[in-house]
Amino acid sequence: MGANDRRDSGVAFGIDWIRCDGYGLCGDLAPHLIELDDWRYPILPRGPLATDEVGDAQRAVDCCPMRALTLNRVSPPVAAVSPAAAAARR
Repeated sequence: MGANDRRDSGVAFGIDWIRCDGYGLCGDLAPHLIELDDWRYPILPRGPLATDEVGDAQRAVDCCPMRALTLNRVSPPVAAVSPAAAAARR
């Protein structure tokens, strides 16, 4: 894997837990991204996926029989600023 492959893709998994029936197909298709619990419900990675993971993630989303899994755009995290640092900027 090259250095550029680990770039933040700007997308992350989303799931509608009401729709998910625990078929586990997502984890079967992308086991390096999605772990399955004992009942075959997905344990999804937190935060944005790497650029090189998006293709496999999209395949898992496309094959979800219940259409419970999604890929969503995420914005970059906002740096936290302490109140003291904010006051110093004024």
